[in-house]
Amino acid sequence: MIANDWAAGGGARKDAVRNRQRLLDAAGEIIRTSPEGVTMAKIAKAAGLSTATAYRYFPTLGELLSHYLYSVLVQLRDFSHDCSATGLELYSRVIDEWIRLVHVYGRTMVQLRPRTGLLARLHGNDPVIGASRDAWERPIRAVLRSEKITDDIFEPAFFLHNMMFDAREILDLSDLGLSDDEIKRRLVSAYKGAVRGWASCR
Repeated sequence: MIANDWAAGGGARKDAVRNRQRLLDAAGEIIRTSPEGVTMAKIAKAAGLSTATAYRYFPTLGELLSHYLYSVLVQLRDFSHDCSATGLELYSRVIDEWIRLVHVYGRTMVQLRPRTGLLARLHGNDPVIGASRDAWERPIRAVLRSEKITDDIFEPAFFLHNMMFDAREILDLSDLGLSDDEIKRRLVSAYKGAVRGWASCR
């Protein structure tokens, strides 16, 4: 269940929260199975609700899909916040959780790629990118400390991380036959090199 006011509708009644979740679940299934034919009417029908009811919860299809992405990133954010590990062990565990979530939701998520870049959405206070930033802030700062890089490049480090750990790239590597451990090892190594390279250009 989504655990944030933006996604869950603040102090909504239990039936309203349940209906929103049914719409989000139905959206994920339809996007995964028929990404070219996503409509609010199809999502509402799959959720067992009327189209008019769906529009009461989500005024546009775009808003519903944004909430779906957000609900996935909230899971990662909550895992990151609740993880008791610190330093590079924290980073390692959050990477593991992200790869797990990509296997569960990734093929749906890649159909919802926005047209605007990460930094523009971050500076525009996009809640989806805000949840992603919240999930990765502690782990990425741990990497920066381990590489003796100052925290003032957190934003570019987050930008690089988003590019390199994109769900599409993880799924591509998985489809090529790499194990999750191998994907993690290679991407983490490449990411650390990219961060060092960025820092050296200042």
